[in-house]
Order: sequence, then structure tokens, then C-alpha cells
Amino acid sequence: MPNNNFTLITIVFLFTGIAFANCKSQVKTVIATNDSIPKATAKEMGIPGSFSAQTKIKFDSAIIKSFLDSFPKFKAFQKDIVGFYKGRNYAYAWYDDKGMIEPANNLYNRILNISDEGIPDSVPYKTAFSALMETEEGSDKIAPTVELMLTSQYLAYAKNVWVGLSEKQSLATEWLLPRKKISSQQLLDSLGSGKNFLDNSPTYRQYALLKEYLKKYNNLKVQGKLEPIKADKKLYKLADSSATVLAIRERLFQLGDLTKNSGSTIFDDILTSAVKSFEQRLGFKEDGIVNAALINEMNYPVEKRIEQIMVNMERSRWLPIEPSGDYLAVNIPEYKLHVYENGSLAFDINVVVGKDQHKTVIFNGDMKYIVFSPYWNIPASILKNETLPAIKKNGNYLEQHNMEWNNGNVRQKPGPNNSLGLVKFLFPNSHSIYLHDTPAKSLFKENNRAFSHGCIRLAEPKRLAQYLLRNDKNWDDAKINAAMKKGTEQYVTLKTTIPVFIAYFTAWVDRQGKLNFRKDVYQRDSRLAQMILEKSGI
Repeated sequence: MPNNNFTLITIVFLFTGIAFANCKSQVKTVIATNDSIPKATAKEMGIPGSFSAQTKIKFDSAIIKSFLDSFPKFKAFQKDIVGFYKGRNYAYAWYDDKGMIEPANNLYNRILNISDEGIPDSVPYKTAFSALMETEEGSDKIAPTVELMLTSQYLAYAKNVWVGLSEKQSLATEWLLPRKKISSQQLLDSLGSGKNFLDNSPTYRQYALLKEYLKKYNNLKVQGKLEPIKADKKLYKLADSSATVLAIRERLFQLGDLTKNSGSTIFDDILTSAVKSFEQRLGFKEDGIVNAALINEMNYPVEKRIEQIMVNMERSRWLPIEPSGDYLAVNIPEYKLHVYENGSLAFDINVVVGKDQHKTVIFNGDMKYIVFSPYWNIPASILKNETLPAIKKNGNYLEQHNMEWNNGNVRQKPGPNNSLGLVKFLFPNSHSIYLHDTPAKSLFKENNRAFSHGCIRLAEPKRLAQYLLRNDKNWDDAKINAAMKKGTEQYVTLKTTIPVFIAYFTAWVDRQGKLNFRKDVYQRDSRLAQMILEKSGI
């Protein structure tokens, strides 16, 4: 596994949509609808303040054992609970001399609404917890059972909401990126010191953005107004008129791409702009024309969109909180490489990723080398399954494809028709994955670009080379261009390595505050959704 300490900050990649680089504006509401779901009060949204600072009111330490015997699911936190209260000399944390402090009720409200966090209502001992809190309300008694229940529930909430599934479970989804580390003791220490994670949740910023949209889509589900659009022809475009155009207009209004519904059956300029907005959010070519594929996306079940938001909230739980430094990030379902300088987005490059049977791996590494005019050393699997059979059929195959034998293996010579193109970028890893140019430029015009054997093809490789060598006096644009076309392989060692992160997000909120969706190219969402549904209360 990668060294977690190495990447806990830099791994947080701000995909073109996946976060706001240096942007502190609020999420723009993109779903136009009356919100019938009761909204939490300001107090319920977070717990102001911290644990009680009082030190006079205490309980017997032996009560902890009897409490955990009565509520054994919390024994997972026994060490943390004992350590926390021992450090407080067993002084109450959720009470002061006036009774239960306000943050206790706010925590209770947050836990009762845990489904807002994109996870099942899996509160351990929920009935007992509610009974204790309702009995305690208005009482002037100080109950050690309530005290310990609140601390235990806080830790369980933190584990479910801020940590998520275990590392073993995330590995089962083939997520090899290092995970954020938050210990129970850190949570307790921060809350006790007044930093209060319930006010400032320790999650990657996408988490909160997706959470807002989860509420909106749950509202759409409750309203039940997303009737399927029935098409009566193949295409709908500017100046067309029909009842289906009205249905499209209504749908885009419901989803927030259209700010006002005129009720017109005519496909006008306003609707064209709304269609382009929808196309952009779904990764389609922005031509303003509604075809069968776009109708299918408009008819995609709201329940499945909710599931998609939930699984990407879970992935966001696994990531560190803040970005830093220079790094490269590939989002596989988005088919994009995002280049960051000092934590801010510099530019994007379209990419081709591995096809389903040759999945691009979710992992991270350090880019160390640029190779101009590279050889392509045929991988053993391709050699066995493709190249050798082709050689047997065609004795001139190697010559026709500019290939040669090299120490018992086959390699393709440098040149414009080389499968790696004119340059490749290496971040040494056990998965044999790297970034490279390609002569097959036409594939970048496709909406769905999963065509490779696992490596990542770049639409603008020269631009990436220029960026990586921008601070090297020995390289300018002319030298880079010459090296790419020289036809002689040349390795260049970067003066400073740059982290590369390859991740998998099928839903995120972009820099304009719009919710994006992409197809689950490797069918990973459903499995993760099932794991979330099956997770225990602890």
C-alpha cells in the first residue's frame, strides 16, 4: 500500500468539477422546486461550542463498564471512551451545573437525521437513545447513562459519517488510493478543545456539496413528478414544436437547467441553452440537440441518481480535506486529466482510459520521467494474445508496424505511428500504467472514451510536457517539439517529482455549482451502494 503520510494532503484532487479551487462561494441551487422536506434549524446543522468545561460534577468510572455491558455495540470505542473520561477525571462532558448543554440536543437531532448524510438510518440503539433523551428533556437530574450514550453515539456517528466504510471494504472496490486517517481520540480531543468537528465536518469539500443535492433529489423522489418523457421522433432541436418539447422543458426545469418554465411547446433559444447545460453536466457534446441517448438520461430513475450521489459521498469520506501543491488527477468516468498548480486548477486535458476488460487502476504515484520519442515495449499479454498471432498470419507484420525483436521481446520503434505517440510520462508503479500520447486522435471526439489496455492516453501531451518542464531552463517549446519528433528515444528526469492520482467519481458538483453525472464505466457504483446499505450501526 502507498505511504499514507506521503499523500494525505496532496491527494485531494479538484477535478474540473470535483471541487472549487480557491472558491468559497455557496453552492448554486440547480434544482428548481419547492422544498417540502423540513429544513434543519441553524442549531441542528451543527453543534456550536464544545464539551462542557465544568470539572466538579463527576461520575464513578465503574459505570463505563456497566454501560458497555448494556450496550455492547459500543465496545468498539471502549479504549477511546475510557481514555477520554480518564483525561477529564470522569467529569461530565454533556452537562454543566445548569443541566444538559445545548450541543447534546443538537447532536441528537443530527443523529436522528443521519439519512441526510447519504447512509442508511443505522443508528445503534436508536430506540433506547430516543427514550433516554426524551426522558432527560426538562429534567434537572444528571444521568451517567445519558452522558455515556451521547459520547458513544458521537463516536459512532463520526465513524459512519466522516470515516465511512472500512479500508478493507474500500479495497474490495479496488480503491487503492491512500485514505484519510481520523482516530476517535482525535475527534474527542478536537471537540473538547472547541474545534468541534460537528460544525466543521472533517470531509473532502465535495461531501457537503453532494449532500445538498441529495436533499434536492430526495425531494424530487417524494414529489414523484418525474414522469417518463415519451419521444415521438429521433431528434428535437431549435424551432421544433410538439408535446414532447414541453415535456423536455418541464424536465429541465425540474432538474435546474432551466430557471423558468414558460410552458411553451416550441423548442426556442432558451430551451436550447438549457439542453446544453444538461449535456455539459452529463458529459455529452454540447450541441443543444435532444436525441434518444439524452432522453434516456432525462428519464434516468431519480432513485438511481440518489444512489449515485450516495456512493460518491462515500468516496468523498475517504479523501483528505484540503488540497496543496502541484499534482495531476485523472477522474476515470469523466475521461479527464486535471492539472493543479499550488492547489488551483491550471487546465484540463481529455483522456482515453482502459476499457472494461482492461480497467485503469485507482491508485497514486509520483511522476519522475518524461520520455520523448519512446519505444513501445509490447506488454506480455498483448504480445501473447494479439501480436504473436498477427505475426503468424502475416510474415511482414513487424515491418509493416515499425516493430522489431529486442532481447526476445517485441517493441515498436519511435515515430509518429508508435502506439505511445511522441511522448510518454512515467510514474513508476506495479500496475504498469502511465500517461502517453497516441496517434489515434479521433477517439477523443467520443463522449465515452474507454478504449485502452489500461494506460491513459492524452489529447494534448505536448501541453503536459510544457507544464512539467516549465521551470527547467534547459527546455523550451522548440526543444520539446524537436525531442518529440526526433525519432530517438530520450529520457528526461524531472527535477521535482509530481504526484499523480487516478480516481473514480461518477457524481460531483462543478465550479459553477452544477451537479454532474457520468456513466459508471466499470460498474463500481452498484456494488458500493450495496456495501453502504449493508453497513452496521457501528
